[in-house]
Amino acid sequence: MRMIEASLRAVRQSFGGGSWWSLPLRAIIGYGFMEHGWAKLARGPDNFASILAALHMPAPHVLAWATILTELVGGPAVLIGALLPLVSWPMAFVLVVAIVTVHWPNGFSSIKLQSVTAQGAHFGQPGYETDLLYLAGLIALVLGGAGPFSVDRWLGRRHRAAA
Repeated sequence: MRMIEASLRAVRQSFGGGSWWSLPLRAIIGYGFMEHGWAKLARGPDNFASILAALHMPAPHVLAWATILTELVGGPAVLIGALLPLVSWPMAFVLVVAIVTVHWPNGFSSIKLQSVTAQGAHFGQPGYETDLLYLAGLIALVLGGAGPFSVDRWLGRRHRAAA
């Protein structure tokens, strides 16, 4: 067990003290939000607004655009590690609303294999698992920092150099 711990310490030190954990989180969270935003935009904001209206959400057209913009602005910001504490709030709100209004009735699991036919696998409605993973990733990035190769780190260095 000590040998494994020593190996992990050596790897962390060779990568600058272990701060690299944020890079895969930033990549998947940033890309994931951008992809969802582009999908909503490609299908048409009115289509997404009609979904929100069916969920009895107030001002569905305003919320549709707010969600799309949150995903299309927040996604790239997370990807480059820019202003994470600021952009994470509206992103977290979108996730919590999705959990409560859409995914909660479907349970936890995001993968619900129903059958496999000659046409391939058939899945049921996803639960809230993936949204919780995105939310946990955002929280980790806010608490742990954007890490290397991030705008936040670059801005911090500039600010410290000017002081």
